[in-house]
Amino acid sequence: MSIELWLAFVVASAVVLVIPGPTILTVISYSIAHGRRASIPLVAAVALGDCTALALSLVGLGALLAASAFWFSVVKLAGGLYLLWLGVKLLRAGVSAAEVPANTAAHSRWRLFANTYLVTALNPKGIVFFVAFLPQFTVPGDHMTLQLWVLAATFVCMAIINATLYAVFAAKTRRLLASHRAQRGFNTVGGALLFAAGVWALLARRAV
Repeated sequence: MSIELWLAFVVASAVVLVIPGPTILTVISYSIAHGRRASIPLVAAVALGDCTALALSLVGLGALLAASAFWFSVVKLAGGLYLLWLGVKLLRAGVSAAEVPANTAAHSRWRLFANTYLVTALNPKGIVFFVAFLPQFTVPGDHMTLQLWVLAATFVCMAIINATLYAVFAAKTRRLLASHRAQRGFNTVGGALLFAAGVWALLARRAV
């Protein structure tokens, strides 16, 4: 894997991470409800949850892609189409139905950690997304499994930074992130970027 390809993955991951999905919406909600004291358990839960989801995604995937050029092409095509679908879905979503929970001071840090971990690790869409997304930035036959784990480690590190920033920002600007206008803006920009990523993936595959 070249440094250029890795940097492209970093940029693409940053785009994906900045779009609030179920995990980030959970982090924002708890940060709004509990303030900065919730940041540590929330960020720890995101890190462990992403590690779990990535491990589930990559078990056997590297060996399969390294052994079969056909399946490598299938996964690349499926990944591009999946990104397109996510983009269209987000553009059509409008305002998210997710609601910010009321302040529940009785929740322990362990409860915050457990809830956020389950949302992150057991989201089937997240696991499928990793399977579709990571192979877009690999080189066929070039230590495929190692490439996937390098990308996975990079993604987890970036996810930790992203969750930390969202948690701190949400705790400081509670009213702004709870507004319908903010949700609509995230959906529009995020959907357009995901759609563009899907088009890029499909065109890149055809050029090979």
